[in-house]
Amino acid sequence: MGINMKVFWNNLKTAFAMFSRIPMPPADWNPENMQYMMCFFPLIGVPIGVLECLLFYLQERVCFSSIFAGAFVFLIPLLVTGGIHLDGFLDTSDALCSYREPLKRLEILKDSHVGAFAVICGCGYFILYFAGGCQLMEQGNTKTIELFALTFVMARCLSGLSVIVFPKAKADGTVAAFSGNASDVRSRNILIILLMVVYGVMLMVSVYGGLSMLLTSVVVFCYYRYKSMKYFGGTTGDLCGWFLCLCELWCLLVLGILSRMTSL
Repeated sequence: MGINMKVFWNNLKTAFAMFSRIPMPPADWNPENMQYMMCFFPLIGVPIGVLECLLFYLQERVCFSSIFAGAFVFLIPLLVTGGIHLDGFLDTSDALCSYREPLKRLEILKDSHVGAFAVICGCGYFILYFAGGCQLMEQGNTKTIELFALTFVMARCLSGLSVIVFPKAKADGTVAAFSGNASDVRSRNILIILLMVVYGVMLMVSVYGGLSMLLTSVVVFCYYRYKSMKYFGGTTGDLCGWFLCLCELWCLLVLGILSRMTSL
């Protein structure tokens, strides 16, 4: 049975309303409007990628410095998403650095206060993202920028898949609300197909660069699963955001290094 257009549109609105700051018509937060939301989650990476490509185009034409452009490489995803995934990155960093038992770590994730470890890890993240952005804007070319733009869709495909297929650390919470029904199988299959399409496009842009992005994302994804299972007993919304931030960062850094070493 197909998804009718009303359900399609409502799930799309709900995904963009929850995971971005892009203005959308009001959406009802009910199970029907959330059952396929993960299928539309990767689409939020599209406007981010387009804006990153536009930034590179402007930098080439206007010739402003790579430092100036590097700042916007970081700010674009932050402005589009409103920092929702970065919030998960900071909370998870705090919990991981606490060296406490899983239940205590889960309590730290729920704590609205920002700990010292979150600040330290956040500063490190900002510095690395800014440095990678500067490197990419200075040494990058059209292929590396296109690959970087595609990573925003790729990372969200993997993050969405983890919501569906990973064990849940809590019976309630955001991740549990997004899964646990019959639509999971369909959502999982759609995300896998979309992920394969993204990998395929990356390989068409550059075989060497596409393989590097595939390998980087798989390594980070396996690391995410290891950390979530060992230290939390499953995944949560914060952990999904933590992975997404790590995946985007490492893909940016790898592309920055590749842009220096080879023309792809």
